[in-house]
Amino acid sequence: MSGAERAKRNRRGVRRRPRSGEKPALRTVRETSAGGLVVDGLDGPREKQCAALIGRTDRRGRLLWSLPKGHIESGETPEQTAMREVAEETGISGTVLAPLGSIDYWFVTEGRRVHKTVHHYLLRFLGGQLSDADVEVTEVAWVPLEELGSKLAYADERKLAELAGEMIARMDSDTGPDRPSAE
Repeated sequence: MSGAERAKRNRRGVRRRPRSGEKPALRTVRETSAGGLVVDGLDGPREKQCAALIGRTDRRGRLLWSLPKGHIESGETPEQTAMREVAEETGISGTVLAPLGSIDYWFVTEGRRVHKTVHHYLLRFLGGQLSDADVEVTEVAWVPLEELGSKLAYADERKLAELAGEMIARMDSDTGPDRPSAE
């Protein structure tokens, strides 16, 4: 087979074997998760509003704070997953108020390249006690909304927290002292 024929064959999607010393191509997989920012005190003054965050220890031993999230189970909507994951990872139950947006990113693990999309929601605190019983979680904490920007480890999640703050401010102005609460 000539070089031109081999090149044409490779362009048609036929995989070639890696040469000696060459690493095989990583298999790409897609994962979808959901989670959210659960806020307590939505009906009270802004300075008393707090969000439940989870802390996980990374490979370097650093505690990184983030929003609770996890894989969407078969038959589950992203909203249902967000409520379930918040409860599993924080001990807190909440109900979805609005979508905050999605974050997608790439990483490599266990010999595969993963393209992950995470759908995030703003949730209203319904009840429960903070708990770090989930094996994936090192710590959980209520964090004042104005401190989220300095506490969250990931820039994309800080942007979502900022958006949540804007949404909450709009909700506050829609249910001011002369208007009834949305509940």
